[in-house]
Amino acid sequence: MVKYVYDFSEGDKEMKDLLGGKGANLAEMTKLGLPVPPGFTITTDACREYLKRGEVPEELATEVTKHLREVEDTIGRKLGNAENPLLVSVRSGAKFSMPGMMETVLNIGLNDESVSGLAKIAEDERFAWDSYRRLIQMFGKTVLDIEGDGFSDALDNLKEEKGVHYDYELTAEDLKGLVETFKQIVKEETGRDFPQDPREQLDLGIEAVFRSWNTERAKIYRRRERIAESLGTAVNVQTMVFGNMGDTSGTGVCFTRDPSTGHSGVYGDYLMNAQGEDVVAGIRNTEALATLGEHDEKSYEELLGIMRKLETHYQDLCDIEFTIERGKLWMLQTRIGKRTAAAAFRVATQLVDEKLITKDEALERVTGAQLTQLMFPQFDDSAEKQLFTRAMAASPGAAVGEVVFNNEDAEAAAAAGRKCILVRRETNPEDLPGMVAAEGVLTARGGKTSHAAVVARGMGKTCVVGAEQIRVDAEAKTVSCGDVTLKAGDIIAIDGTTGEVFIGDVPVVDSVVTTYLSHGLEAGLKAAGDDDQMRELVESVDRILKHADSKRRLKVRANADTPEDSERALEFGAQGIGLCRTEHMFLGSRRALIERVILSEPGSDERQSAFDALEELQKGDFAQMLKVLDGKPMTVRLIDPPLHEFLPDLTELEVKVAVAKATDGKADEADEAMLEAVRRMHEANPMLGLRGVRLGIYLPGLFDLQIRALVQAACELKKEGLDPQPEIMVPLVGSVRELALIRATAEKIVAEELEAAGVEIDIHIGAMIELPRAAMTAEDLARESDFFSFGTNDLTQTVWGFSRDDVEGVFFPKYIEESVFGVSPFETIDQHGVGRVVEEGVQRSRSTKPDIKLGVCGEHGGDPDSIHFFHKTGLDYVSCSPFRVPVARLEAGRVAVMEDAE
Repeated sequence: MVKYVYDFSEGDKEMKDLLGGKGANLAEMTKLGLPVPPGFTITTDACREYLKRGEVPEELATEVTKHLREVEDTIGRKLGNAENPLLVSVRSGAKFSMPGMMETVLNIGLNDESVSGLAKIAEDERFAWDSYRRLIQMFGKTVLDIEGDGFSDALDNLKEEKGVHYDYELTAEDLKGLVETFKQIVKEETGRDFPQDPREQLDLGIEAVFRSWNTERAKIYRRRERIAESLGTAVNVQTMVFGNMGDTSGTGVCFTRDPSTGHSGVYGDYLMNAQGEDVVAGIRNTEALATLGEHDEKSYEELLGIMRKLETHYQDLCDIEFTIERGKLWMLQTRIGKRTAAAAFRVATQLVDEKLITKDEALERVTGAQLTQLMFPQFDDSAEKQLFTRAMAASPGAAVGEVVFNNEDAEAAAAAGRKCILVRRETNPEDLPGMVAAEGVLTARGGKTSHAAVVARGMGKTCVVGAEQIRVDAEAKTVSCGDVTLKAGDIIAIDGTTGEVFIGDVPVVDSVVTTYLSHGLEAGLKAAGDDDQMRELVESVDRILKHADSKRRLKVRANADTPEDSERALEFGAQGIGLCRTEHMFLGSRRALIERVILSEPGSDERQSAFDALEELQKGDFAQMLKVLDGKPMTVRLIDPPLHEFLPDLTELEVKVAVAKATDGKADEADEAMLEAVRRMHEANPMLGLRGVRLGIYLPGLFDLQIRALVQAACELKKEGLDPQPEIMVPLVGSVRELALIRATAEKIVAEELEAAGVEIDIHIGAMIELPRAAMTAEDLARESDFFSFGTNDLTQTVWGFSRDDVEGVFFPKYIEESVFGVSPFETIDQHGVGRVVEEGVQRSRSTKPDIKLGVCGEHGGDPDSIHFFHKTGLDYVSCSPFRVPVARLEAGRVAVMEDAE
């Protein structure tokens, strides 16, 4: 029989798959002897069964009863008892943290009778009725699917009527009336009374949490964070402890280190006489945790001790939720804290220096995505700026865009290609689509632990919160500060590092980390100047990246077509060029030479003249790049695209000729000849037509001139005392005979040019694997190849049958929404399909040549998940854009240490 429910005393932190992150960590804290309110966890298995059946498993109810009675016996109270009621919370808790994306219900167990019992026990009537109105409000919104505005409007109207500003200023009598108002809203919206049976409340709450796994915001978050749809969520049922029992009670969220900078210290927010949702939602501006000792020194000191204990135990920055009930501290949750990219690197090296973790573990703690964030530009300090307001820096970065006030406008702006900043009084989980679409987020309320701050940090979005000076009018679509009012569409710039908000555009410059990565440690420290935090960040990135380089097996090359790109790649740490696309060298003024090749007869002096001119130009191109790459390999892909891409557009040319005939009676002879050639070369599906190796065989002399130019350039540099290392790569090979034909010609040209120059250069000849047939026959191709490079862009197209240019903007968004795939297969390699083709190619090629060099040169070469796959598949190198080289270096090191740790 499947076990669906576990007491907190039965699990530990390693059981996240079954108990979810929250449940596993509650169990771990219980195991450590920390003050955790008793409770139990309903497993992810139960959720998956619910999602499969469409109803809660019948056997779950009996298990819940058993564990609920054990909690009742421990506490000495019973759920629903009118005199001595037990109240519980029902919270979601997936394996991976999804802050605010699923449901929570507090104060379950209160009804018209037990509210009086709670008032008697607490000796505080106001507290009891405040708890009851919170239950109805939260239950109505999350369980009964009632729009939350009705409840919040009723609360705001009551405060206005009573002339008060804060919820806690309402009296018990005020709250009794509000409870009746809330109950009436429930009756009007659902056609039924608010449920008075506490067990019904509990069962409905559990089902609501299961159901919330498939809310739109949860799906959006999972797609963005690449969390599997199949995991499901656990449900945690926990005894309520109350932070809203007067001035000796409170609730808060804290971090063992600053999640924005990584510095050790006392970081967090709290509110006295409040419940946890008040802190997270940002409805009231919080107080800094460091001042808690002024209210309750005993609880504060105990909390500091627990924070230290948890960080030591988890060996990482911990995010902790706590409640103080009349001077008694309770721990409600802990988890590995989400942090900014800068904090991730700082914390990792700090923990190494404190001897809590090893250098390998530090490398595992950071990601390529975080390094990418650190490479984003930042505002230019020297630029003129008009300050609008200054608030709390919650998630770093420099974001500029037009002001928007809701999800719809944010998504519309993003769809139109316009950058925007989402401005809200405070955010809630319903604002996730707008946060995803926006470049950054600005809120008037909340602290570093508010919903906006936590979610923005997790997504790497720039965020500024708690701007108390601004007034946000979402209906009028205006935001004001002092006598300045901005409206929707106005441009603002927000600095998530300083908390500053500027009116208008602000220019950006390279980040300090980018300066370090491209020019070295000394340059990075110089760019950081006297900013100790920035200097520490640069040193942390340097230490971790150097360790990654010492650990990685994969070499990292770059895709580059110009000397400038090649220099940039080497500055970022590339070990060579894995893909030089020669077709880019035929554009611009050289297009006319390609036209001459196409229009002239095979073997004619005209064609040869065009070939000779192109050869000389290509020789110069290659010489410049090989000179930059002195001593490092440069893989040159022979021309790949179909030739018609270098010719005039067919439709435009037809119109030009037709108009000329209609107006002048005849068209230009050159235009008519070109039209005839373009029609002859036109293809219905050119990406599967005359291109790559097919073009080299069909048009003799085209590949020859490229090979000769490359070898001659290498020979000249060799004579100058340099060490050129060119490699020739044949594209779109599908047959061993195709490759043999080109290789024979290439070997002949190489031998002739080396002999003529009197030098020796080892020039490898290989093929690009872009077709499934090439991978499936790689054991044959390997006999004619010194290396293979998997062109995973085209390989993805040919395995899936996708035309990338046609599908990405049409049905891919729907495919991702419907979970056909979690992320575009052009962004991260489809391991189950395309990946298997790569694996097959690796195995087959090495069955013929065990030492054959294998790499990848598609865009996947710079994607972290794909790099991990390529390492495990046994490739020798990845090649990516120059900007992605540091990311590839880091991820190649990470996967190596992860493999060693297994």
